[in-house]
Amino acid sequence: MESIQAFAGNVLAQIVRRQPPSPARTSFAWQLAVGPALAHVTSVQLVGTTLQVRSHDPRWLGEIDRARGAILPKIQALLGKEAVTTIRTRS
Repeated sequence: MESIQAFAGNVLAQIVRRQPPSPARTSFAWQLAVGPALAHVTSVQLVGTTLQVRSHDPRWLGEIDRARGAILPKIQALLGKEAVTTIRTRS
């Protein structure tokens, strides 16, 4: 039996993946993956299969670098494994 939380997450991921690729879809997936606080202090752009993350504060980029192993699977679940293969941080 699947929990309602897991079920809801899977449904949301399917809805996001069905949307046409766009900066808005990428930003929305980023916010879902990292939460509103981190999404607020960063911006993302998908270049090829690399998700480029920018922030004016290098401390946030350090947090993203440390959490990359947890963030990448969440982004891939939302956008597709073939859509995002790498996360790169830039100031």
